[in-house]
Parts: sequence; structure tokens; C-alpha cells
Amino acid sequence: MDLLQKFQKIEVGQLRSSPTVAGKLTRVVGLTLEAIGCRASVGSLCRVETLEGELEAEVVGFSGEKLYLMPSEQLTGVLPGARVIPMNQQHGIPVGPQLLGRVIDGLGQPLDGLGDIVSHEQARLSGERINPMLRATIRKPLDVGVQAINSVLTVGQGQRMGLFAGSGVGKSVLLGMMTRGTTADVVVVGLIGERGREVKEFIDEILGEEGRARSVVVAAPADASPLMRMKGCDTTLAIAEYFRDQGLNVLLLMDSLTRYAQAQREIALAIGEPPATKGYPPSVFAKLPRLVERAGNGPEGQGSITAFFTVLTEGDDLQDPIADAARAILDGHIVLSRELADSGHYPAIDIEKSISRVMPAVTTEEHQQMARTLKMLYAVYQQNRDLINLGAYQRGSDPRIDLATSLKPQMDQFLQQGMKHVINFDTSLANLQQLMQTAQRQSAQGG
Repeated sequence: MDLLQKFQKIEVGQLRSSPTVAGKLTRVVGLTLEAIGCRASVGSLCRVETLEGELEAEVVGFSGEKLYLMPSEQLTGVLPGARVIPMNQQHGIPVGPQLLGRVIDGLGQPLDGLGDIVSHEQARLSGERINPMLRATIRKPLDVGVQAINSVLTVGQGQRMGLFAGSGVGKSVLLGMMTRGTTADVVVVGLIGERGREVKEFIDEILGEEGRARSVVVAAPADASPLMRMKGCDTTLAIAEYFRDQGLNVLLLMDSLTRYAQAQREIALAIGEPPATKGYPPSVFAKLPRLVERAGNGPEGQGSITAFFTVLTEGDDLQDPIADAARAILDGHIVLSRELADSGHYPAIDIEKSISRVMPAVTTEEHQQMARTLKMLYAVYQQNRDLINLGAYQRGSDPRIDLATSLKPQMDQFLQQGMKHVINFDTSLANLQQLMQTAQRQSAQGG
């Protein structure tokens, strides 16, 4: 065993101290480059010479003496036998208060035309794992400025929530509302895999100047390479971790976790990993919890990262593999309903299907009881809606249905909110108490 350890130390030492040896490209398959003749570790960077200059690529795997590279930019001008030069370094991004108000790409480069980001601090994209026994307990609620969430789905500082929604039901607008209305010190937004047009619209119209002033936006749109989309998620988490380590409370909005999984699927399938569940290889389901677990509370004395990860439900299917995996590793989920959105009910939060698992730890028993009562009345109406609308239900048959029917307009008004309207936590709780008092009066009067 001692001889084997000595041999391994010699091999590692030789690898670290050996001069950089250039290799050459032998094959291009889709977005994947195959190179031989050089040695580099997985995750390290290489420069590939092309007709248009040097192209940066990352080592994503190897087989024998063959390296698999994934470019971070568009793959153009590559020739057979092109030189591949290992850089023996990994990505790092500049961090610091200079990032506030800026829009950057997945590698930390500015996209907003406001000049370079000058910082003497850098953060690793991979982050550092926190011992779960050292994490601070979630004890306080976080005000997100949205009444339906503050009152019925209360979020705690350091909680990881999922925002499940199909396309076009208002998830981006809801993220913008939370950005403007939250009491968190810093907001970090990751726009991953979105259309380029939506990136600018989110920043200019939904986020606005007030929200942008204390925010950092990381954008890796749909036309970016899968590697850049994955780096965008890692960069978003690395920035949030930096501000958390400074003792600040961070609101992290990641749109979306599904695009991260799809990017990893593209890379994994390109290097030969077999698909498992609906085309997703096993590495996707291994990487999702690693990404999510980077959010949350830091050790005692540090700040927190309260995270909202959006999950795209294809065809509004909540049993999609990524949606199913996300529910298992998150601390709750908020479901946006297409039916509510189509009826003009915004934000289209379906409180019947949504839950915050941390709410009992950050709210009073009275608050929890009022939230349960509201959810019960809402569910009773939804379950009997067809009978009520068809006139098949006879008033007086069930006191709960009578109360839910008479209270339906007030419940709708309570759960709806304008896009630019902020309702703080205390006001949300006071409005919930007022609604419950109305329900008690109507119940006493027989609905």
C-alpha cells in the first residue's frame, strides 16, 4: 500500500509540474470535440485554434487517451487536426458589490454595455459544500411582497421553493414582483435558456430600475451553448453564495431548473452517456440536488439564500421527470395554473396544489389556522364548482359549500394582485385576518 501511494504521488506531481503539451482535434460530433495528444482534468479549460481565432472549450469527459471537449461559444471555423492547448485552469468569476445593477453572462462577462467589472475577488463556480449540521435553522419568514405567498404559502429565510408552471402563465411576472417587493438585501436572478427578447423585457419592464439597483442578473439565453447555460446556473449560485458569506440575506430566482437539466442532458448524451428516464441520463438527476443544496442558510453568523427555482411543466404535466425530481429535493412548491391565468386571475397561484413545508416553523399557530381555513374553503368551492355553475347544487345542503360560494369573490380579490403592486408581510396577514373575520360572520349568519 505504501508503494502504491508513493506511485500515485509521483504520477500526480508529474501531471501538475509537466509542461503544457498541445494535442490535436480528431473528430467533431455535434457540439462535442474529440482531442488526443494532451492531458487535462475534467472541468479544466483548453484553447482550440480555429480560422477565426482561439476558441475556449472545457473538458467534459475522456475515454482512454481521448478527451471530450465542449465549447462555450458557437462552434465555427474548426479544422481537422487543429491544435488543442490545455490551460490547466478552471473558470472563476469576479464577485463583489460591483456586480449590483449589472447584467452578466454565464462566465461573468458584462452584457449591459456599462464597462468591465473590476474586482479583486474571484469565486469558484463549483462552490463549497456546507456541512448540514452547521447550517443555521430556518426561523424567520421572508417578505416577498406577494400577498398570496406571504399569507398562505409563507416562505422562510433560507428555504428552497419550486415554482411550477407551463409556458405563458406569468412566472416571469411573478419573479419580477418578488424582486421588487422582497425585504432581502440582495436579489440574484438567473435567466437560463430564455428567449433573448424575454431577457431584455424582464430587465427593463418587469424588474425596473428600482429592482435592478440591488440585483445581479445572469443571462444565458436559449441560443447559448449547453455548457454556457450550465455555467450560467453555477455562476448565479456562486454570486449568491458570495453575498451570503458576507452576512446578507439573498433572494435567488433561477429561471429555470428545467433548462439546466436539459443542458446537462445535451452534454451527457453527446459524450455517450445512455439515456434513462424519458431521455434524461442518470447524471442529470445527480446534478440537480448538488445545485439546489448550494442554496439555503449558511453557518451561524452568516447570511441566507432563499431560492425560487422555476420548473417548466411540459403540457402542464406535474409528473414530468424533472418536476417530480425537483419536488423531492425542494422545501415546497408553488403551482401556477393555466386555467386561472386564462381567466385573468394573476398571479395564477393554485393554492390548493401548492405548499410551503417550512411555513409551520416561521409562522404562529393562529396564522397557520387561518391559512388552512382559506385553503379548505378554496378547495371546497373548486371541488363543487361544476355543480354550483350548473345550478345542480341546492343552497343549504352543505354549510361549507354555502360559505365557500358566498366567500368566493372575496377570496379571488384577496389572492389577486397587480404586477406593480407590493403588499408587505404585515399587511398580508392583516388582510387574511379580515377575510377570516368576514367568513366567521357569514358562517354565523348561515352563509
